[in-house]
Amino acid sequence: MDSKYKTGDDIFACQLCGRCCHGFGGTYVTDRDIVRISAYIQADPDTFVTSYCDMAGTRPVLSQGPDGYCVFFDKKEQCTIHPVKPCMCREWPFLETLVANPENWDAMASACPGMRPLIPFSDLTRIVSRERKKRITLPAEPGSGMKPDPI
Repeated sequence: MDSKYKTGDDIFACQLCGRCCHGFGGTYVTDRDIVRISAYIQADPDTFVTSYCDMAGTRPVLSQGPDGYCVFFDKKEQCTIHPVKPCMCREWPFLETLVANPENWDAMASACPGMRPLIPFSDLTRIVSRERKKRITLPAEPGSGMKPDPI
């Protein structure tokens, strides 16, 4: 029997609600994220973590503003770094941790109106794997000496 769930669009449609930008969820930033965001906001990448991040163990995560939203979230404009948003944000909601157990996806779907709950696990893992390949890898910037950015 063919599944009705074939693509990422069948299980997720962003509602632009900003809920994924609120609360301490731990939006990890990679070294490449730091370089890209710093260039975009004209900040020094060497002080980016100190200025815009908190630490979660040994890894930097974007800080929250006083309103509980990501430090780069604006209620009118939404993501002010959208063109260079971190890998974790580009990947949402197609995160490995959300498909480790089907309950994880459904728990997040209860908070994210764009996520469809109760997706058969085999469909979920197939679609998430495909979406991760499409969404995550950034091409290396010419002359940067950087490799593509897989997560």
